Amino acid sequence: MTSEQKRRVLIKLSGEALGGSAGFGIDPALLQQKAEELANLTRMGVQCAVVLGGGNLFRGAALQKAGLDRVIGDEMGMLATVMNGLAMQDAIKRAGVPCVLMSTYGIPSITVQYQAAFGRELLAQGNVLIAAGGTGSPFFTTDTTAVLRAIELNCDEVFKGTKVDGIYNADPVTHPDAVMYRHLTFKEALAQELQVMDLTAFALARDHHMPIRVFNLNKEGALNRAALGEDEGTLVSD
Repeated sequence: MTSEQKRRVLIKLSGEALGGSAGFGIDPALLQQKAEELANLTRMGVQCAVVLGGGNLFRGAALQKAGLDRVIGDEMGMLATVMNGLAMQDAIKRAGVPCVLMSTYGIPSITVQYQAAFGRELLAQGNVLIAAGGTGSPFFTTDTTAVLRAIELNCDEVFKGTKVDGIYNADPVTHPDAVMYRHLTFKEALAQELQVMDLTAFALARDHHMPIRVFNLNKEGALNRAALGEDEGTLVSD
């Protein structure tokens, strides 16, 4: 592959994906498994940017019900993504691939200040790039952050890892006969108000023609197949 032919993708991992069966904290074995997958993709020539959620370390909903200011809660959540980013950066480096942790928050001793142009350079040089700190503003989810960063970094596609194989017409956990969509348009996803990703993220992706692929993060080989352009999971596009 030449540098012009290399795929550049953004992978959105929820905080819960790092928490394992407990859904809280960081499962070391699971962290290393995901890091190895990202390292292998990079060695295959795929340029990987990563956005991590923070729900495994902090969830502000209960505190907000008790009176915590929403803005403060969101800022705490964005800092939780930096903590997850530090753990993932270390795991990817231990897997033998260079990795840079960027953050919208200026924490010069542990992160690099996020800047899109520099991020594109790092990806082109073969680094895994972790974009932490959310958008830097409250009221926006890490789903929206993932789409925004993918647009800024000139990615080809956004991958949203979930616990099921794709997007269904009903919850497959409670409806065994649910049918999985192979492709949806942004218009259909917005009209159905699909809960797999927030509507702001879908609308931003639609406006900038950024495809989103939803797949099972825990399915063996699924991330590899998606990153290499195979028909994995559900594609949401124009």
